[in-house]
Amino acid sequence: MTDIVIEKVLRPERVLAGSWLEVIASNLDYHRATFLWKCEGLSDGQLRQRSVPSSDLTLLALMRHLQGVERYWLQHRLADASPQYHPYKMYAAADGSDWFDESDPTPAKEVYADYLAACADSRSLFPPSNVTRIVANPEFGSTDLRFILTHVIEEYARHTGHADLLRQSLDGATGE
Repeated sequence: MTDIVIEKVLRPERVLAGSWLEVIASNLDYHRATFLWKCEGLSDGQLRQRSVPSSDLTLLALMRHLQGVERYWLQHRLADASPQYHPYKMYAAADGSDWFDESDPTPAKEVYADYLAACADSRSLFPPSNVTRIVANPEFGSTDLRFILTHVIEEYARHTGHADLLRQSLDGATGE
C-alpha cells in the first residue's frame, strides 16, 4: 500500500468563451484541480510538514480550509443549504476566529476524501438559479451571488499561491 495521498491530478480545460456561469464554473474547477496538483504525489507526513517556522500553514491545513470555503461560501451562502462539516479539531485564535488545529489526527487521505466530497456537493448545487439574488453576509455585507462565486475563485487563487510556495519548499517542485 502506498502512502501517497493524491496520486494523479488532471486539470480540466477552462471554458474561454461561453455564458458567465460556464466560464466561472470551469475556472473554479481549474483552480480546484490546480490546488490538488500542488499536493500530488505527497505522503501524509509531507502534507503536514511546516515549511515556514512558527506557522501552522501546511498543504493539509489549506486543504481543510478549502473544504470549509466550499461548504460555507458555495453551499451555505450561495445555495442556502445546511452543509455537513467534518468535525476537525479547532482552536480559537487571538482575534476570536476559529482555525484548524494541526494536532488534528485525521489522516490526510480522509481529509482529501472530505475535500473531494465538499467539492462534489458544491458542484451538485450549481448553477444557481439567480446570480443577482442578494444574500446577507456577515463578513462583507449584502452581496449578490456573482460576488460569492468570484470570492471563492479569489480564495483558491490565493491559497494555490501559498500551496505553490509550500510545495517548492518541500521538494523543489514548481509549476505554473
